[in-house]
Parts: sequence; structure tokens; C-alpha cells
Amino acid sequence: MGGAHLPAFSSVTISAGKIKGKMEKRNWTMVTEIILVGIPTTHAVLGGLLFLLFLLAYLVTVLGNFLIIILIWVDYRLHSPMYFFLSHLSFSEILTTTCAVPKMLVDFLSEKKTISFAGCFSQSYFYFLSGCTEFILFAIMSYDRYIAICNPLQYPTIMTCPLCIRLVVLSWLGGFLLIFPSTVLKGGLPYCGPNVIDHFFCDSAPLLHLACTDIRAIELLDFLSSLVLLISSLTLTVVSYVYIISTILKIPSGQGQRKTFATCASHFTVVSLGYGISIFVYVRPSQKSNLHFNKILFILSSIVTPLLNPFIFSLRNETMKEALKDISAKIQTFLKNLRFN
Repeated sequence: MGGAHLPAFSSVTISAGKIKGKMEKRNWTMVTEIILVGIPTTHAVLGGLLFLLFLLAYLVTVLGNFLIIILIWVDYRLHSPMYFFLSHLSFSEILTTTCAVPKMLVDFLSEKKTISFAGCFSQSYFYFLSGCTEFILFAIMSYDRYIAICNPLQYPTIMTCPLCIRLVVLSWLGGFLLIFPSTVLKGGLPYCGPNVIDHFFCDSAPLLHLACTDIRAIELLDFLSSLVLLISSLTLTVVSYVYIISTILKIPSGQGQRKTFATCASHFTVVSLGYGISIFVYVRPSQKSNLHFNKILFILSSIVTPLLNPFIFSLRNETMKEALKDISAKIQTFLKNLRFN
């Protein structure tokens, strides 16, 4: 890797007072580049194979989620609140994986695995913004399914178009308010090296541990923000599904039960994956340990789960499958007409 692990400093100095307790003021040199270790690949063939594997996963993820968005916009059968929320969830998945994976792909083929300090903060901010938005959307979609199944007669009057738009705006605004204060505080810290993050992307915890000052207050803020978001959204989701399942069990026919549960099975599967992984990774007072384990969970949450979501929603949702068949038939007809002409 040559000199890639040498600290990249600028000549700019900043004054930091009371660093790590009561210490005298001294000058620190500001880090301007950060090295992302990721998976050390000294063998070119291994790096090339990993590049192809993750590139394929990324392309399928982006194309699959874009296909869901397009289907929802063009097919009248999907013009309902549930699919409106799903389109924004798919967009959030695209943003999440795009924040981290392209840089990781470049690093597989690059000897110098660096990212600018500003780029690192931007990557971290937008990654967690989309992640927070997803969990709020999970709760909103659970509430939507609760109204649809438990109060079907009132569903059209409750889940109106203006309300759906406000809920989506709330999800993005909520993600912004949860992430922005912590990001501003982190940006004001002195970062004096080392400048190496043992991860694929600028994760919050390893980035924070590059600061040469007491970070316990910001670490606690991150922990509380994650806890509030996950517990509140998970509670609303669980309560909604308790009412949904109890309502389904009261349906007399088995076929009616299966048909009703099928309308929320895909959402329930995605929610279980999302919450399970994120609680393992982020709801801990300190995240410095088990960084290698976090890499595996990052691959699951940022690559595998967004990759599976289009298949889960398309294979477990009858309306989505019908819409996909119809658009496939239209494309085939168009190609045949184009060939004969």
C-alpha cells in the first residue's frame, strides 16, 4: 500500500483547550484526509473478485428499487398509500447503499484508499439520514397497515393524500433533526490523527474516535438518539402488528386469514431484518469494540438487505407481481413490434 497509511495533515493548526480532562492549551494539526481500511486486499485477483461481487449486488439493488418506484408510479393498481410509502422506502434504500458502496468499490481497485475529511462527514451524514428516515417509514407503514386491516371502512377517510405527503415529509425531517445536531458537534471537534478508519465507510463511531478530545458526551448523544429512534419506531410497529395479528386471527376462514396477512407479510419481513441488524450495531453506549463484527453487519444492512428488499416486495406481493408481469408483457410486445418494423 506504499505510504497510504501515513497521516495526511495540513499546515493549518487549531487551538484545543481542556483536551481529555484538564490539560494545558496546545496546538494540534488538523487531519485533512482519512484512510478507509475496509478489507485489506494485497492480492489483485481477490480485490477484483470482491469488486465484481459487490458491483453486481449494487447494480441489482439500485435497478431493483428503481423498478419498484417506476411500477408504483405507472401502474394505477399501486396508487395507494402503502405503495406510496414503499416508493419512498425504495428511494431511501438507494440513497443508503449509494452513500457507501461506490466508494468501497473504488477502494477495491485503488492503492490509495483515502477520502477527504469533508467527504467523510458528508458520507456519514447522508448514510445515517437515509437510515433514520427508513425506520420512521417502517413505523408509518405499520400504522398504514393497521388502519387498512383493523379499520378498513375508515381507511379512505384517514389515509388521505395530504396526510400521506405530510407523513413522508415528517420521516425525512425527523431523520434530519436526529442526525444534524450530532453531526455539527462532531464537525467542531479537533481531529489530530491517526487518520485511519478500520471500516468500509465513514461510520459514526470510528470517525468519532479519531477526535483528540473527550467524546463521551457525543457518544452518549449518539446512543440516546439511536435508542429513541429505534425504540419509538419499533414500539409503534410492534403495537400495530399486535392489533393486526389479533384482527387476522378473528377472521373465520383460513383463506381470508392468509390473504389478509399477505398484504403486510413483505413489510413485516423487511422490518424484522432492518431492526434486528441496527439494534446489534448502534444501540450500544460504546461502539469502539467489535469493529470487524460491525463490518459484517454493515454489509448485511447496506448491501444484502437493500438487495433483498425488491425481491421480497415483488415475490411476496401479488399486486406487485401482477404489475411486474403486465409491464414485462408490454416491453416484450414493444420489442417485437420494433423488430418487425
